[in-house]
Amino acid sequence: MKIAMIIVRTLMGLLFVFASISFFLMYYFKLFPMPPMEGTVKSFNDGLGSVGYFFPVLKITELLCGLALLVGRYVPLALVVLAPIAINIFLFHAFIDRTGLPVAVFVVLSEAFLAYYYRAAFSPILKAK
Repeated sequence: MKIAMIIVRTLMGLLFVFASISFFLMYYFKLFPMPPMEGTVKSFNDGLGSVGYFFPVLKITELLCGLALLVGRYVPLALVVLAPIAINIFLFHAFIDRTGLPVAVFVVLSEAFLAYYYRAAFSPILKAK
């Protein structure tokens, strides 16, 4: 089980690190072009992008949590922070753009698997008092 945890944790960490680095290379350094977007996906991204702070904060959070997963430090904290991000990734691909649904399912299942593996770290939070 420990080997599976390390593999899943590393793959999930690499996914989030790669996604955040590619965002910064695409938007700020213009090293490669943005993929074409149309319809609901374009409206969704334009709405979030118009705020100005949302995508940079999201990608910095993903980068830091991805690095925590890769290094293996503060993994339960990274999982708590990434949980709403993973759910939104899944919902976006389930309802708006189905092309990334396999990756979104992997992210949610990885999050659930790692949360189960680190369940001892979450037990104090989940106690009713």
